[in-house]
Amino acid sequence: MAVRARKRLVLSTIERERLAERAARPSRGRPAVRAAIILACAEGQPDTRIAAQAGVSRATVAKWRARFMAARLAGLRDAPRPGTPRKITDAQVRDVLARTRSEPPPGRNHWTTRTMAAASGLSQSAVSRIWRSAGEQPGSCEPGDAGDNEGVGMEQDGARQNGQTRQAAAVRGVAREAAGKEPGELPDRRFLDREESWLRFNQRVLELAEDERVPLLERVRFLSIFASNLDEFFMVRVAGRIRRMATGLPVEGASGLAPGQILTNTLETARELSLRHAEYFGTAVQPALAEQGIEILRWKELSDTEQQDLHRLFRERIYPVLTPLLVDPAHPFPYISGLSLSLAVMIADARTGATMFARVKVPPLLPRFLTVAKHRFVPLEDVIAAHLTELFAGLDILEHHVFRVTRTRDLEVDEDVTEDLMQSLERELQKRRFEPAVRLEVEDSISSDVLDKLVTELGIDHRAVYHLPGPLDLSGLSVIADLDLPELKYPAFVPYESALPQDIDIFTTLARQDVLVHHPYDSFTTSVERLIEAAATDPGVLAIKQTLYRTSDTSPIVDALIDAAEAGKQVVVVVELKARFDERANIIWARKLEEAGCHVVYGIVGLKTHCKMALVVREEPDGTLRRYCHIGTGNYHPTTARLYEDFGLLTAERTVGEDATDLFNHLTGYSRQSTYRRFLVAPAALRAGLLERIEQQQARHARGERARIQLKCNSIIDEAVIDALYRASIAGVPVDLWVRGICGLRPQVPGMSKTIRVRSVLGRFLEHSRIYAFGHGDDPDSEVWIGSADLMHRNLDRRVEALVRVKDPAQQAELRALIDLAMDEGTASWWLAGDGTWTRHHLDADGNSLHDLQQQLIANRRTRPADA
Repeated sequence: MAVRARKRLVLSTIERERLAERAARPSRGRPAVRAAIILACAEGQPDTRIAAQAGVSRATVAKWRARFMAARLAGLRDAPRPGTPRKITDAQVRDVLARTRSEPPPGRNHWTTRTMAAASGLSQSAVSRIWRSAGEQPGSCEPGDAGDNEGVGMEQDGARQNGQTRQAAAVRGVAREAAGKEPGELPDRRFLDREESWLRFNQRVLELAEDERVPLLERVRFLSIFASNLDEFFMVRVAGRIRRMATGLPVEGASGLAPGQILTNTLETARELSLRHAEYFGTAVQPALAEQGIEILRWKELSDTEQQDLHRLFRERIYPVLTPLLVDPAHPFPYISGLSLSLAVMIADARTGATMFARVKVPPLLPRFLTVAKHRFVPLEDVIAAHLTELFAGLDILEHHVFRVTRTRDLEVDEDVTEDLMQSLERELQKRRFEPAVRLEVEDSISSDVLDKLVTELGIDHRAVYHLPGPLDLSGLSVIADLDLPELKYPAFVPYESALPQDIDIFTTLARQDVLVHHPYDSFTTSVERLIEAAATDPGVLAIKQTLYRTSDTSPIVDALIDAAEAGKQVVVVVELKARFDERANIIWARKLEEAGCHVVYGIVGLKTHCKMALVVREEPDGTLRRYCHIGTGNYHPTTARLYEDFGLLTAERTVGEDATDLFNHLTGYSRQSTYRRFLVAPAALRAGLLERIEQQQARHARGERARIQLKCNSIIDEAVIDALYRASIAGVPVDLWVRGICGLRPQVPGMSKTIRVRSVLGRFLEHSRIYAFGHGDDPDSEVWIGSADLMHRNLDRRVEALVRVKDPAQQAELRALIDLAMDEGTASWWLAGDGTWTRHHLDADGNSLHDLQQQLIANRRTRPADA
């Protein structure tokens, strides 16, 4: 079959000059990338090479080539979005860019979105989109420029260097400091900031949503996850920092930055990511959904028939649950609950001439997006806004705007003076709704008068006011991601169900050998759940002991424990009531277990019980007692077990059983146990045990012997562990770190961490397991550990955590090989540099995708096609 030659792309002199000018812009915004693509096409480069250089897909290269061939330079502009007609004219765009490139506004060194919005008559979001599209970076705002989405000045004098230059200078400074230190001393600026590191983790989630290679509804889900993650970050980390600063408690971080600067940097970075997130949904994902027949529409975009249907729905289902609250001398400003959407409404009474403020809460129990037809949705707040005249009959609606408040949600319970922890937590949960506000999100169309009233009444920091294009609260996109459209999702798979032979009694299998299961690739149902359910019905089982940190609403494991207790077996359950955001659910489970006759305890005062451990005591046919154990890295939660990556060791080995018995006695009887045989337990000995093994590898290297350290965890910020890894690296020990989230360690810094590599893998499943491997596998002191603990202060000092040593050589090799696979340059991952920046490596030199680690593991697990 003959292949038709593609038409050659030839540029005129003027076109080449204009494209070269755009491509040379330092910001490398969308116009610059498109211009670079066309220039490369004109040179005759292959699409694969162009895609790799530009960081886009081959389809994207082909698209912009075709559009340029059809319309020349005009074809490189963004196509009009479906739905609402374009509101910003070319003249307004030219005016903004002309002002930006000329003199700054009076009394300022540079333009900000706020000052430009005031000068041009556009919204701050519109100004930001124009700047981003044109590749302009006019600078950040000065301190105190409230609510400006281009960021708050990171330095008190308002001056800020270019981010990349500053970061590179920081690395050079740390390297020089390391070179000038005496042997054994480490630089002062050796730790990365925790808050920024977490925000960069959430940025990686956003980058998955921005990846056109990811199935569309999965991109929608990543947008939802990003929003939910950021909500929790503000409720816990930002709220805690603000609260400690307000009370005068020490909040200095290991990074050496001043507390105020950390807060300013955090709010600025979160602002930039929030705007990027909202704009990408509106400019890329929403149009892509529309192309697939999935439409998220605003009220004015609905047909007359659809509006009439929603009129009826409003009167029947929405109106009865709404409570408009007026603010006047007799009615104070209402309490705004955390994470709830609200409408701020300005109304006027024509008879009296009075203007008043009212708030209408969007009911959280109603669907976030209402279905108007198959795969056609409208935000709930739009429907309410269209019917405000029914809520305020006889009054004039002057304006209305959507806003959303975030409040702190961390619990404070003094266990030292609280005898009944459950009752204390229930009271604290009732108080949770009155916590102070830490973030205000508003649609960018909001008027200054309404915004000023909200900021004043809520008492919120101006820097925590985020102007965003609507709709707000994109965490609700999970409803769209759940649509039954398998062609727009990851291919379905069924976990491998034969990690334990299904035709052999589970106790017989474990008596013969240890079994290492890797979820979700290995079925949680046919391994961990099977153990507990078998124990509940086996007549030889005398006792079951288990920790529960999080579980599902309908948990087969809890049901099995209840069945065991009702059958007369001794059942002990250590329930962690203080599992963040699951406190209420765990209280319910605790009461249900107690009512069934289980012994329910709540761990040790002052410590969270975070270890994942189950112990079954069984009388064998020969009359002896044998202990069967499960030690895991993840929760006993059947739902998340299909979404989270975790390991579990199932074993009947004697020393593990003895350690599990001792640890349960420690949890239920407050014993002083601190040393174990195959366990490392926090807070007594886990950090010390890891430090000892790091130092052993350093000593091996000093003796000229092989040495190696491989760690996989969710976060690493513990200074003692990081310093030990620095010293090992200085000595020459190769260190590989696979970190999903926060990393306070600076890798690849000469004289301090040159032999340390840090990778992060994000994808379909949440990487959640913790693996700590030392040595090469055939060394006499080589060890591999798995368990519940991350390398954070809370895990090592304020929680009961447990690691178990894996003894089987084949299982050790499997765990080491997994880390090797993640660190391999042929595997798609993010790489951390010494300046704290993460760079995504997911394409090879020809623009082809690198290996997807999770997809490779799915294939290796011999899965079968999912049932239709």
